[in-house]
Amino acid sequence: MSEPRYKIVFDGALQPGVDLTTAKLNLADLFKSDVAGIERLFNGRTVALKRDLSHSDAQTYLQALNKTGIDARVETETVIDLNLSDVHEQSAAMAEPDSPYAPPRASVGENMPAFATLKPFSVEGRIGRLRFLAWTMVLSLVTLPIVGVFALMALGLVAGDSTTGLIIGGILAFFLFVAFLIVSILFSVQRLHDIGWSGWLWLLNLVPFVGSFFPLVIMVVPGNAGANRYGPPPPPNSTAVKVLCSLWIVFFALIFVGGMLGGISAIQEEYESSVESSYDSGSVNTDEIGVEVEPPVISSDDAAEAAQPPVDSAQE
Repeated sequence: MSEPRYKIVFDGALQPGVDLTTAKLNLADLFKSDVAGIERLFNGRTVALKRDLSHSDAQTYLQALNKTGIDARVETETVIDLNLSDVHEQSAAMAEPDSPYAPPRASVGENMPAFATLKPFSVEGRIGRLRFLAWTMVLSLVTLPIVGVFALMALGLVAGDSTTGLIIGGILAFFLFVAFLIVSILFSVQRLHDIGWSGWLWLLNLVPFVGSFFPLVIMVVPGNAGANRYGPPPPPNSTAVKVLCSLWIVFFALIFVGGMLGGISAIQEEYESSVESSYDSGSVNTDEIGVEVEPPVISSDDAAEAAQPPVDSAQE
């Protein structure tokens, strides 16, 4: 009598306290598959993850699967006698399509595109670091000329009526700022999706101190290489994206160098001014201390007159 064989089955149940998304991500990592392919295992039907196992092998597989958070179980494999012709005819269809251990030709889930479609003005999708910098550069290049046009319009209106010019200029500047802010938020949300983070984390920009360095985190942290819960990876960077990203980096470098030089120049001018002020103050005090007052010269006649007693005019 042959040794009994076992199979590992799964019906979509999870272990207590395990989140569904976490379990899917763990299974995708275990099976070296994408999340979309794992979705098929959670359709409510009982699927066999692995068949024809010995008892020890089945327990080993079960422990590995339970660590992902799913509630799989071991069942005895039902022995069915099949003709060799039936096996050849149905081998392609019966190659365990529901198992992630099936050969690559067996489809685990629905076919997904290799790369996501770019949606600049949407909260859905993903963009990488270079594309994020390039899109931000384009947004800035588009916004600056519009600001210049609004400024010229305001100046022209100010020449005629200052109140009207200020009101119109303020309204246009407000709407432009709102549009710029909304588009920049959409770019940041897609960048967060590429990292695998929630778009709500953009609100950290509003937190004191954290908001000062969080934009740098968004620009530096690399995205997920494969598909994540927000979709497939973004398409490869084009030449235009690389050029715009390089210009943005050069622009940041020029601002940094200019700020450093300006700070050094301001410190140097302040130092020279303090030195000159100290020097001027010290020279005045020296002159005042060095002044000598000479006593008046008194002649002998003046001394004699001073020694005689005063004569009363009444006696005279």
